[in-house]
Amino acid sequence: MKFIDAFVKGLSSIWLSITLVSLLALLTWLGTLEQVHTGLFEVQKKYFESLFLVHQVGPLPIPLPGATLVMAVLFVNLILGGILRMRKGASTYGILITHLGIAFLLVAGFVKAYFSVDGHLTLFEGERANTFESYHHWEIVVLEKLPDGKLREAVAPEGRFLKSEDGTRVVLDSAELPFQLEVTRFLPNCRVMPKGPMFEAPLPVIDGFFLRGEPKAKENEQNIAGAYVALLEPKTGVRREAILWGATSSPWTVEADGRTFGVELRRSQYLLPFVLRMDDFKKEDHPRMTMAKSFSSDVTVYEGSTSRPVKIEMNEPLRSQGLVLYQSSWGPSNARPGDRLFSTLAVVRNPADQYPLYACIVIAIGLLLHFGTKLRRYIRSEVREAA
Repeated sequence: MKFIDAFVKGLSSIWLSITLVSLLALLTWLGTLEQVHTGLFEVQKKYFESLFLVHQVGPLPIPLPGATLVMAVLFVNLILGGILRMRKGASTYGILITHLGIAFLLVAGFVKAYFSVDGHLTLFEGERANTFESYHHWEIVVLEKLPDGKLREAVAPEGRFLKSEDGTRVVLDSAELPFQLEVTRFLPNCRVMPKGPMFEAPLPVIDGFFLRGEPKAKENEQNIAGAYVALLEPKTGVRREAILWGATSSPWTVEADGRTFGVELRRSQYLLPFVLRMDDFKKEDHPRMTMAKSFSSDVTVYEGSTSRPVKIEMNEPLRSQGLVLYQSSWGPSNARPGDRLFSTLAVVRNPADQYPLYACIVIAIGLLLHFGTKLRRYIRSEVREAA
């Protein structure tokens, strides 16, 4: 019991709180510096979405706890020391409410980190879509056109074949398909190259081409993935190999069991709960310059049998059914007056989208109550002294 009491006392101590907040400040500083060399996506995974990490200071490796672990311990510390073990009374109600708000803010960060999805949607004027695609993640999809004209998809997310990055063979199968798909090698960034005297093939050559691995780009969305795959038909024992590359415009077409399929590697796609049509894109340039001063998109949102016009601007996103769509960019960058323009909208599906706002309101109420109590007591004491 003494050990448990000492352990709980340590977890709830103010010194642990100070240490954890200091570690968060250190990780934020180191992560900010690391972005100069690595890029936001990799830094976020290493410093803020990890339990442990190793930071290099020249040749010296320094092990550190990741921000996920630090915030989890901080949450326990806050619940034990800042809420459960705190003395309850009129003088501490404001602090208790403030601590509840901070705990809610930590929960919002956890939900955002592990349950949110982000990506983008690019549309020319007049186009419509009901999906958006990821900036960072990939998927292998098998397409089949059905007799009624609809397209059926069998999708394997990146997590199912990512371990083939080191050459481990991964078999993907589905009850809807008459074959298995074997991923023999996945490359997170690569280029398709022809075999010839100028290019040696470090990896297998298929139909005169091979994948040449490239260093990961600083910005993860610039990477183009590729994969070596093989189609296996259990009935016939036939094996066919191909290269999938994320920048190809058409899928690999194969025949199996008298049916036609398309196989492609693409960025992960997510379904929107509505259809979005790009009606008009507006861009205002700086005077005597081609640099955009502001830009916005006039869209129509179709939800069931209803539709509504919405204007999306740089600081005024569209919020609907748990999704937030921001005005992100536009193109083509070399467009001339009168050319058809496209608009790119950043899309975020975050169940905790409004949690930080609610948490800040609770924190503000707690601080107002606490300092209001302090101010009232001070005024009363001054009045008594004056009397």
